[in-house]
Amino acid sequence: MSASTIAATQLPPVSEITQLQIDTVVDWHQGPIENGYDGFKQLVCKQHEYNYRLWHQEDIARSPTADDVKIAEVKRAIDQLNQQRNDMIEKLDDAITELLEKRHVRPADGAPINTETAGSAIDRLSIMSLRLYHYREQLERDDADAAHRAMVAQRIDLCEQQHADLSNSLQELLADLLAGKKRHKTYRQMKMYNDPSLNPEIYKS
Repeated sequence: MSASTIAATQLPPVSEITQLQIDTVVDWHQGPIENGYDGFKQLVCKQHEYNYRLWHQEDIARSPTADDVKIAEVKRAIDQLNQQRNDMIEKLDDAITELLEKRHVRPADGAPINTETAGSAIDRLSIMSLRLYHYREQLERDDADAAHRAMVAQRIDLCEQQHADLSNSLQELLADLLAGKKRHKTYRQMKMYNDPSLNPEIYKS
């Protein structure tokens, strides 16, 4: 998808972003991983996919039956997925930059910068949707006792509160960015461990 196509789209409301994340977690557990969205939502879905894949690789890495060969394989997959996840956070923020430029939005003098970018908040909402799905799975376990279910239910309540709070904060941030009340930047992750020229364990080998 070209940069101009992304910039030409409207930013969807946060409620649509979170619903996309919630719906795809369910769909992907029942069938193939697909991304039928376009515009900004296509980027959201792709970023969400990397979190989805990363979540399940992290589970495998902690399996007591995984041998050293399997753990090494999963560790490499985790490193790659984490890099892709972070790259997509930057692409989300770049798309917002393009949209602001297309609309000729100029932040007011002295407009503050948020401590977290919109792309990072979308990433956190993605992870929260995965957490909620898997916590709800725990309520359906046949082998779970009442104490386990009570603990899980309490954590679901807390996760839902956090999800709602973050959703509202992100919606307010996007409104402030579009109104020029806050300044938007893409912060490059600049990861070193995956760069052959920066990781001494790679360039010295």
